[in-house]
Amino acid sequence: MTSSPQAVTECLIAWSHGDEAALNQLIPLVHEELRRLAKRYMRRERGQRPEHTLQTTALVNEAYLRLIDASRVQWQNRAHFFAISARLMRQILVDYARAQKYAKRGGGATPVSLDEAATFMVERAPDLVALDDALNGLAAVDERKSRVIEMRFFGGLSVEETAEVLKVSPDTVMRDWRLAKAWLLRELSGEENDAA
Repeated sequence: MTSSPQAVTECLIAWSHGDEAALNQLIPLVHEELRRLAKRYMRRERGQRPEHTLQTTALVNEAYLRLIDASRVQWQNRAHFFAISARLMRQILVDYARAQKYAKRGGGATPVSLDEAATFMVERAPDLVALDDALNGLAAVDERKSRVIEMRFFGGLSVEETAEVLKVSPDTVMRDWRLAKAWLLRELSGEENDAA
C-alpha cells in the first residue's frame, strides 16, 4: 500500500503537536515503506556478512521504538520522516555491527601484521561500521554532503525528496552526491593525501 504524501504529512504534523492517535494512523501508512527500507539495508548487510542474524522485522520494530522517542521532532513532511527513519535504521545496524565485533573481539583471533591488515582492509568490501565512521568523518567536514548520502543511499529518497528535506536545489543535491561519493571512496579505500 502506497500512502499519499499528504496523508503522511498530516499525521506527522498532528503527532508532532501531541496527538497520540495520529501515530496509530501513521503506522499503517508508512509500514510497508519502512519494511522496504529495512529490506534494502538487510540485503546490503547480508551481501557483506551472510552470517548476519538481525531480521528485517526486528529492524523495523526497533526503528518504531526509536521513532516514538523522537516524537518531539517537528516533522516537515513524508520525506523528512523517511530521512530520519533511514538515519535511525543505519544507527541500529551500526550499533548491532559494533556489538557483534565486540563480542567476537579476541576470541580465537589469529594475530596478523599491520601490513597484512592493511592489505585486507583495501581488498574487502567496506563494512557498515567503516562506512558509518567515514560518514561521520564526512559530516565533520560537510554535514550536508553526509546527509545527502544518508538520505539517498540508505533512505532511498529521490533527488527531489532529498532537496526538499535539505531545502536546497536538486542540482545542489546531485553535486553533493557526486562529491560525497568520491570523498567516501577515497576514505574507504584507505588512500592518504600525498601532501602529508
